Amino acid sequence: MAIFLGSIADDYTGASDLANTLTKNGLRTVQTVGIPHPSLALPDVDAVVVSLKIRSVPASDAVAVAASAERWLRQRGAGHVLYKICSTFDSTDAGNIGPVTEALSEAAGGGIVLVTPAFPETGRTVYLGHLFVGGQPLNESPLKDHPLNPMHDANLVRVLTRQSRNAVGLIDLAAVAAGPGAVKARLDSFRTAGVTAVIADAIFERDLETLGEVALETPVSTGASGLGLGLARALVRSGRISSGGATTADAIRPVGGLSAIVAGSCSKATLHQLDVAERSMPVLRLDPERLLAGPDEIATAISWAGERISAGPVVIAASAAPETVSRLQSLYGREASGHAIETATSIIAAELVERGVRRLVIAGGETSGAAVDRLAIPAFLIGPEIAPGVPVLRTVGNAQGDMLLALKSGNFGGEDFFTAALAMMH
Repeated sequence: MAIFLGSIADDYTGASDLANTLTKNGLRTVQTVGIPHPSLALPDVDAVVVSLKIRSVPASDAVAVAASAERWLRQRGAGHVLYKICSTFDSTDAGNIGPVTEALSEAAGGGIVLVTPAFPETGRTVYLGHLFVGGQPLNESPLKDHPLNPMHDANLVRVLTRQSRNAVGLIDLAAVAAGPGAVKARLDSFRTAGVTAVIADAIFERDLETLGEVALETPVSTGASGLGLGLARALVRSGRISSGGATTADAIRPVGGLSAIVAGSCSKATLHQLDVAERSMPVLRLDPERLLAGPDEIATAISWAGERISAGPVVIAASAAPETVSRLQSLYGREASGHAIETATSIIAAELVERGVRRLVIAGGETSGAAVDRLAIPAFLIGPEIAPGVPVLRTVGNAQGDMLLALKSGNFGGEDFFTAALAMMH
């Protein structure tokens, strides 16, 4: 299998978001969970998105795993590797965006890296190096209070500089709007000044197309799915993609079985989606503090689901309001409390699959990652889009047989996302 475009995603929901974008823009795409085992037979595709869980781990660990994924992708022909990050630039002053970006650049022989989390389709834009969410600066938006990586600075040049060894530059909107030639000229000037990463403004899709065309001529870029859109369109325009476009029909062939929803995200969007779901299906809201205290709450959830799931889909949620999350973090520590809830929800998801669930919706990036790992799913085919950034996923090579999943980042999807997702899974 030879591929044109490789990507390393720092979490699983972000990976499916990117894979969805590449598929919509003409690339046959598969999403792997980790670096595939040599025995896994992958379909013939144009792009591979390697899903990792490296957003919130120590920077040295993230660098090591990303470097291994980069080698695997290069060995399969990837001329360009995109390091896929969250469109809210979720990270801390210790990383991991800066360290991984620098490591991937060095592995590819050095050079300057274009960086942008802009994705106008989902309301993420960058202007004068500042990240906006739905027209609000990131640090004033509801997304500033991520439970693991709160983001209280919208100035991405400043954020990335704090994480990086080398200088960080800015290509402003005027240069991007002037076209690829102007962007390349700015990159050349930064390169001679020793800059190795450059934040790029982007407000419209045409800006992403410009950046994608420029980035494709370099070995590495860093960005959200919007940059993937630009790269995919540049590849198609180049004539290197001869597949005639991506198809998604095979990914949604019926799988039968039962259906369920597991939510661990505490985002405002997911909390509202749970309220809406409760109007049409049974919802069990777990007590996060009891989850942290021991296994009893998990057993309660599994028993509750077992009594109801044969009659229709059920929802089990460990989601909590921000003030509850803050209180638990102060009592148990941020990492310990997050890990405990991820572990609990992954156990619940696996038990539901053991009881016949074959259509599973999971809300929350860390929750999705933990559940997919526990289910030992090696890869996904990309199906049609449920909501911007969230496709239907069909499992490839997993022991439980064919399943359909949706892995939703906390803030993605409309208020009826859960019912819409299940309606697309047969």
